[in-house]
Amino acid sequence: MKNRLKVLRAERDWSQQDLAERLEVSRQSVNAIETGKYDPSLPLAFRIADLFDMAIEDIFLRD
Repeated sequence: MKNRLKVLRAERDWSQQDLAERLEVSRQSVNAIETGKYDPSLPLAFRIADLFDMAIEDIFLRD
C-alpha cells in the first residue's frame, strides 16, 4: 500500500519525530509506514487521518 504521509508531513514542516509524538508511536513506526515497510493498523490509520483532517483513502492508496 502506498501513502502520502511523507508529503503531508513535509507540508507542515514536521520531522518524523514530531509526527510520531502527535500519533503516540515511535519514530521508527513513522519511518516504516512512510517507506511502505509497514501498513498501519486501522485505529492508527484513523488517528493519522484525523490528525491531517483527511479521509483515510486520501492518505493511503492501493498499489
